[in-house]
Amino acid sequence: MRKEKDHIGEKEIPQKALYGIHSLRARENFPDNTAFHIEWYKAAGMVKQACYITYRKFRYAVEEKYDTSKIPHNFINKEYINALEKAAAEVSEGKYFDQFIVPAVQGGAGTSINMNINEIIANVALIKTGNKPGEYHLIDPIEQANVFQSTNDVIPTALKIASMKLLEELEEEINRLRKSIESIESETRNIIRQGYTQMQEAVPSSYDKLFSSFNNALSRDWWRISKCFERIKEVNLGGGAIGTGLAIPRFFILQVTNELQRLTNLPVTRGENLSDTTSNLDALVEVHAILNAHAANIEKIASDIRLLGSDLFKNRNLKLMPKQVGSSIMPGKINPVISEFAISAAHKVYANNQLITHLAGLGTLELNAYLPLIGHALIDSLKILTAANKTLTNNLFDGLKIKNPDSSYKNVLKSPSVVTALIPYIGYHKASEISRLMNSENIDVFEANATLGIIPEKKIKKILSPEALLKLGYSIDDIIN
Repeated sequence: MRKEKDHIGEKEIPQKALYGIHSLRARENFPDNTAFHIEWYKAAGMVKQACYITYRKFRYAVEEKYDTSKIPHNFINKEYINALEKAAAEVSEGKYFDQFIVPAVQGGAGTSINMNINEIIANVALIKTGNKPGEYHLIDPIEQANVFQSTNDVIPTALKIASMKLLEELEEEINRLRKSIESIESETRNIIRQGYTQMQEAVPSSYDKLFSSFNNALSRDWWRISKCFERIKEVNLGGGAIGTGLAIPRFFILQVTNELQRLTNLPVTRGENLSDTTSNLDALVEVHAILNAHAANIEKIASDIRLLGSDLFKNRNLKLMPKQVGSSIMPGKINPVISEFAISAAHKVYANNQLITHLAGLGTLELNAYLPLIGHALIDSLKILTAANKTLTNNLFDGLKIKNPDSSYKNVLKSPSVVTALIPYIGYHKASEISRLMNSENIDVFEANATLGIIPEKKIKKILSPEALLKLGYSIDDIIN
């Protein structure tokens, strides 16, 4: 064991541990088992890397222009700053995540996140320079690893980096799902199906119209999500504690975001008003609201497919692929588990949306203390929506088939609502007579019309042909010819 101390006291730390006293205190203070997202951890490593690169450039610029012996600032040993940069790069790859012991639910506005990562980076840098973990008189988690940084600019910046990378993945999965649905739309062109409103039979439609409505909704989602980058590209890195840049070199403030942009290849920019970017999290609320809208579309699509493929439809034409055994007691039972997963995911996003909205409003003056849980919920939603899109593509829509399309048309002709197509020719009341007879005798529209003799057989077959039923409205020529 090794001893570490802060201004509160001392603690024993396992000798080889890369975390330190600040992380251990947080672990003890926040006894929660919700795992911190590795994506945020990796992004923080990338932000730290940009800070060290900028620090080195700042040192070179000072040494070229000034006599450093007259400057009270003690620059970090060049070997150590190189080691810090290498350690941060390894964190950005996800290394040493087992040494990150701070849970997702915590207090302190993210200081525990920042210090756990600082301690990891400092101790890795110590090892790289031939020293032992905990020898902070050489490389200190605060003095060196956190140089020119604050929790309040590093951690929210890392959150935005992680979110943008996850948004890229979500965009890709939405487009994969759209492509799968477009394929089904093409395959089901002009296949008649019964339409429904309020769980009751309505006028006829077609399968391609159903799938095109799904595709259009997802297209809107994709467009909205593509705009999220614009909403969160402004970061407050270099702003320090509250966005004023106090105790941070102006050179660093002006250059560090450029280095981060280069490292991440993401459209990050320095906020025009760093105080605003530090204290207000409405951009995250807006981005999550867009995710919330996408979740609503995911639920609607998954629910519709679940219903159309259910045993409640005795003459169902939509067949779901069997993905896993559905019951531990009923042999042969298959359940719509993919739709149910997607619906569950959507509701998790709805819950996160409420949480993010409320906590963003609880920000006070220069800072929001609840950033850790806001960030956790945002990343959580991005990941679960990506997973929902992926499984809907791979396990629901890829391979989805419409069986017996001819029977689907025959079923439409047995639905009394099909007489709506006759109204322009015979009016509402005569169409109602045909509908009533279809209901009472359980016969199709052609049989009912033949019994009542309202429309000539040739004419009614033309009116109710699949082509005519799928036309957009009618013209006077349709009626008189």
